[in-house]
This record gives sequence, structure tokens and C-alpha cells, in this order.
Amino acid sequence: MARPILLLNCGSSSIKYQMMDAASEQVLAVGLVQKVGDAGAGTLDHEVAGENFQLEQRFENHTVALEAVVQMFADHGPDLSQAEAVAHRTVHGGRMFQQTTVINDAVVAKLKELYGLAPLHNPPGVAGIEAARKALPDVPHVAVFDTAFFANLPDEATTYAIKHEVADALNIRKYGFHGTSHQFVSAKVAEFLGRDINELKQIVAHLGNGASMSAVDGGRPIETTMGLTPLQGLVMGTRCGDVDPGLFAYLQRKYGWDVNETDSFLNKQSGMLGLTGKTDMRDVKALVDAGDPQAILGRDVYVHRLVSYIGSYTALLGGLDVLTFTAGVGENAAWIRAEVLQRLAPFGVRMDEQANEVRSKEPRRISTDDSTVTVLVVPTNEELAMARETLAVIDG
Repeated sequence: MARPILLLNCGSSSIKYQMMDAASEQVLAVGLVQKVGDAGAGTLDHEVAGENFQLEQRFENHTVALEAVVQMFADHGPDLSQAEAVAHRTVHGGRMFQQTTVINDAVVAKLKELYGLAPLHNPPGVAGIEAARKALPDVPHVAVFDTAFFANLPDEATTYAIKHEVADALNIRKYGFHGTSHQFVSAKVAEFLGRDINELKQIVAHLGNGASMSAVDGGRPIETTMGLTPLQGLVMGTRCGDVDPGLFAYLQRKYGWDVNETDSFLNKQSGMLGLTGKTDMRDVKALVDAGDPQAILGRDVYVHRLVSYIGSYTALLGGLDVLTFTAGVGENAAWIRAEVLQRLAPFGVRMDEQANEVRSKEPRRISTDDSTVTVLVVPTNEELAMARETLAVIDG
């Protein structure tokens, strides 16, 4: 029997969605709304059964955008009234939410209390939740939290070295993000290898425009790169990742910036964009191949940070069985994987060059048989993970 679930991912100016049959795990429809809240016209692209339908109009807010999405389903299918639930990707659950949760008014109110922890992510997410509950009031709505997989990290990993009274009062700790992906991929690794996940020491590198890494010991995460916010850790498309915390005050003193200007600079104008002028790794590679010195430096900084964390996490795990690359860059940028693995060669990590160049939507091994660490590429599927989580919750 079909079990359709509508999956929503609401950003500040966009809505990504899928309709998935959670029983067969078949994707029934995909769509994207862009330029929500802009003064000009936005676009809605809706794909079903291999056909693409587009709408151009102004989407004043998420409510208007969700109404347009509902109408697109009504006009072109599939039948949205058959959806058993709506799943919302929710970035920050704070200490309040440590598992997938059915949404009610009290949950929405608590999510609003978390705005300060994720000012770039939670407000549009909540706006999407409110709009979707209004547009589809007769089905359960479920929040799937990016932070849930990391809710039980060891205290030594989550605790910042600041006055504990302040940390406790303001809920300041490492939360971690991309948890849905890290959980899905680490489980898929064990399935692919035919191994018991409880026996595996894993590092998962989720490399996309947003990037994070996790150390997973026996299926349980013990460390991750993102922290209180998604700014900490690896170099990303527009986010700086790790910097000296004193940089915030330094920039404000030198430029007279307020906290919002500083936050925007480090979140939206830094990372690979700041280093190379590009956010797409294909564009960065073209510059590297052309010998652009700034792009070469950007690549080296990106790889240096990855290798540093791999070394650190291997020590924390007490060894390493599997290193897995996933997400847009991790799955598709063979040249980045090669750069990382070349630096790990002194430790017996051996890359199969031909296997590394293969492009596939299937999990694959890219290390040789004599490598001290198994290296995999495993495509992530956060939407499938969300659908599974939602089905488990609504089935009780």
C-alpha cells in the first residue's frame, strides 16, 4: 500500500520539496520555489512523471509560495490529498528536541524560542511550517531535526571552555548539523560492506555548499565539526568554518560593523567564495587547472582542513575502519577526494585511481584492497531518511 509523504525544506528565500512513497521509497514529485519574499517574480518548478511544469509569479512570503505549491499538485499531480504526513527539515532543535517530533502549536512556540541559536535557518523553517500547516491542515506535520543524531555526543565534545553558568543559561554547546545525512550514510556504509555497524569506526565527510564531518563509533557519533551554529568546522561554500573567535571583535573594531554585518560576512561572504570568488567546486577546479594562484590556495586550505579533522577524528576513535565521502562535492569532486587521499598515503591509505574517477549514484569503494582504511563514496539521501523517520513517528 502506498504511503505518500510530502517532504519540505524551507530556506529564507526558497522551498525545496519532494513527494515520496515511503512504502516503496519511490519519488513521486520534486519541486523548487525560488525568490520567496523578493520584490520581483520568483519561479516554481514542479516535476512529476518526467514532465516539468513552471510557474512565474511574485511569492510575497512562504504562505503564498506554499499555496502555489498546493495548486501545482492540484493541477499536475500527484494527488496531495493522499499524503499521510508532511515532514519538515528543521535545522536546529537545541536541547528541547532530540528526536523527530509531531508538530503542534506548543512545538512551534518552542522553535521560535530557538531563533537566537539559528537566526539564518530556523525563522524561515518555522515560516514554512506555519504556511504548510495552514495549507494542509488535515494531516500530521512532523519536524525532522538536523541536530538530533548528535544530541547525545559526549560532554567532552559538546562543552565549550567558557563560564559554565553562562553556557547553561544560554544553552551554549556544540549541537552539530547534517545529522540526518550522517546517520543515513553511516548506516548505509555498514549495509554496503555487509558489516555490523557496531563493529565499525567511521568518519563521514558530508561535503556540499555546507560541509561537516563526523566521527561515528559503533553507530554512535562521538564528534562532529559543526558547533553551536553551522558556521564552525570545515571550509564551506560561503562559510569560513574554524577561525580565531577573536576575529569577530577584530572585524567589528576595524570596520565598525555591528553583529549582523559581521555574522553575514563570515556566513555569506567567506569560505570558498571569499578565497576564490567561486562557490561551485567545478568553477574552482577550472581556475586551479588554469593556474590561478588564489584558487590553488583556496583548494589547499579546503583540503588542509579536511585532513586535519580526519587525523584528529582517527585519534579520537582509536583507529579508523572506513572513511566515506558524501553530498554534492564529496560524491562528485574526484579531484578533491584525490587531494585528500594523497595526503593520507603515508598512513597506508591507498586510492584506486580508476575507481575514484567513476561517477555513479550507487555506493562504491575507491580504495585498493591493501589500503589500511576502506574509502567509500556513498550518496546521501536526506529526503529518504526524513520519510523513514516520519513514517516511524506517525505509526507510533
